[in-house]
Amino acid sequence: MEAPRESLLLGIGNPLLDISASVDEAYLERYDMKANDAILADEKHMPIYKEIVEKYNADYIAGGSVQNSLRVAQWILDKPRVATFFGCVGEDEYSKILEERARADSVNVQYQYDVKQPTGTCAVLITGHHRSLCANLAAANCFTVDHIRKPENRKLMELAQYYYISGFFLTVNPETIMEVAKYSHAQKRTFIMNLSAPFISQFYKEPLMNAMPYIDILFGNETEAETFANEQSFGTKDLKEIALKICSLPKQDEAKPRIVILTTGSNPVILASNGKITEFPVVRLEEDKLVDTNGAGDAFVGGFLAQYIREQPLDVCIRCGIWTATQIIQRSGCTYEGKADFKA
Repeated sequence: MEAPRESLLLGIGNPLLDISASVDEAYLERYDMKANDAILADEKHMPIYKEIVEKYNADYIAGGSVQNSLRVAQWILDKPRVATFFGCVGEDEYSKILEERARADSVNVQYQYDVKQPTGTCAVLITGHHRSLCANLAAANCFTVDHIRKPENRKLMELAQYYYISGFFLTVNPETIMEVAKYSHAQKRTFIMNLSAPFISQFYKEPLMNAMPYIDILFGNETEAETFANEQSFGTKDLKEIALKICSLPKQDEAKPRIVILTTGSNPVILASNGKITEFPVVRLEEDKLVDTNGAGDAFVGGFLAQYIREQPLDVCIRCGIWTATQIIQRSGCTYEGKADFKA
């Protein structure tokens, strides 16, 4: 199959350097954190980053949800610069590590640089097979819409046919999201988002629902979907019903029905499309092969996007997402090695 052209996929998100460490449940409790949750750091969480480096033998891994997904998509596509990434970083050592890593993985990184704030970091606290994320956005929070209006970046936006933005980015710059969403709609292209974390549906409801009519494909996991349903008063906890209800929310382009994809851990992936539900079983790994679920959702999206921009059927896209997530959870962080050998 021919590889897609350069600059076909544009992702916008928060570039973060993951600082990953195994801790016990008491450590999470000390900071009022839960397993398998994702939060933004406030003042009380700030000691975590130094602590886990000094006391818990932490690893540094290039991260940030969208950047991870694009790295995985590039791994599957095996052709440089199909994916472009925009996000804001500081002018420091961490941003150099991030850029080197992303470029080594063939992503066309075009960061905005902030001179005042350091590059964002994310504490990845691993308890057994669970992970809890605590993001200190720092420079990632400083992204401005001017970056996508610079002529060289505007050109990259115009070259893209597919746009992927995380729900996390709603905390940073909703103006950019709406500009890209409206451009995608006007050009009849594909706009894709992710619910990203339960707190997005709770505390960023208005910008999320402003973007919703433009969203052609929406990803989420079970807790994110349940929280969204609760906040929107859907009156159900049934994930299939929730997926169908999200599909039927108002849409700008009614001729292009919304697709909703929910991952549910070791239970089947739920696809809602055209008023129908399809389920896809995931690969259940033996306990000793499961290393780290951090990045599994990002990897799933990356595998899906790699096939979707090749115009493959949805079932192939989802099977590729399951395959990439299965590879990633057998390693520490959102990492991989060798050539991807997914068979459709």
